[in-house]
Amino acid sequence: MTVGPIEAARVFTTRLAEARRFYAEALGLNEVLSNDAVVMFDTGQAKLIVEHVAVDDPEASDLVGRFTGCSFMVADMETALNSLGDREIEWLGPPERQGWGGILSHLKDPDGNILTLVQYPVEASQTGC
Repeated sequence: MTVGPIEAARVFTTRLAEARRFYAEALGLNEVLSNDAVVMFDTGQAKLIVEHVAVDDPEASDLVGRFTGCSFMVADMETALNSLGDREIEWLGPPERQGWGGILSHLKDPDGNILTLVQYPVEASQTGC
């Protein structure tokens, strides 16, 4: 194999301390590294790197507050939403069943970055997809 599995996904923020609290406390991720520029969380598979960009950085407007493409797998969407229900999370709407059989639910981090919870159909989760 030429390349390995995805090791990390990056999400950009202008408010690192607030994002750090959100990912640790609201989502319950385990922090494994931090400094003034980044906080890294262990998701059990790939690492999630939350990286600070300055508000006045011209690239910041392109990097912060967008759909990230980061999806967190949950075994059961209803159970996951119930356990996250009392936390300060901005949900973009109710979970939606997809044409391929899975269920998606979207939420925002403090900077407006959009993250996804995904429940795969039983057949896909049994094959490791």
